[in-house]
Amino acid sequence: MPSPFPGMDPYLEGSLWTTLQTALAMQIVAELAPRLQPEYLVLPQERLALDSAGNAEVLASSIDRDLSVIDLRRSRTVERDPAPAGGVALAPLRLPTVVPVRIPHVTIEICDRAGRELVAAIEILSPTNKRADGAEEYLVKRRHMLMCQAHLVEIDLLRKGRRVPMIGELPAKPYFVFVNSVDIRPMCDIWPIGMDEPLPMVPIPLRPGDDDALLDPQVAFTAVYDLLRYDLAIDYTSEPDVPLYEPGATWARGILGRRFGRV
Repeated sequence: MPSPFPGMDPYLEGSLWTTLQTALAMQIVAELAPRLQPEYLVLPQERLALDSAGNAEVLASSIDRDLSVIDLRRSRTVERDPAPAGGVALAPLRLPTVVPVRIPHVTIEICDRAGRELVAAIEILSPTNKRADGAEEYLVKRRHMLMCQAHLVEIDLLRKGRRVPMIGELPAKPYFVFVNSVDIRPMCDIWPIGMDEPLPMVPIPLRPGDDDALLDPQVAFTAVYDLLRYDLAIDYTSEPDVPLYEPGATWARGILGRRFGRV
């Protein structure tokens, strides 16, 4: 059964996000590689990003996935037995602390086959790219990319967290695709995406003289949704992990009502 939503599914922005991000990256590789070979190599590259979510509100079920902070609402003080007479007194409290962890991310790199030089990189942004230490680390990588002779495509399918920095205000849309082409920097082509819209087809710039490769993220998303059977994993009768606010919440209830016969 396909997703009930026409584009990005907001129910996948929470505890299932890491599975979607990884599978979507591999699906994009599978779609681009045959069309760009043999002139280009399309390679998934895994890196580890630092994450210390601080005060971010997350679900306990997400701790072992893409989020690293313990849900303090569910933590309890550990009761300690008193120390024996003459012994060292035990600390009266034991609480969880936020510990930075390394979260795997997959970057899609398009390289010139002859020289193995990076031509373009495609990033599917994660919550760790958009908050705290992870955001700072990603911005360092991003600045390096924007200063070199490689194109950068950023796919942001997350409503929460910091957007990539722009000079000028972005429209009030939940999702974006940013195409930073070497040819037009510092200008950036931007696709704002509403929750009621399919993900748009976007160009992937290549070497001078070569036509842009066309990427259809909606086709890739639909293939991943069907392959992983997210319809079996998601409880659409409950609220999503990342809450929806008006008017999106009313719109989503209408979509789900028509799909599942509810009001």
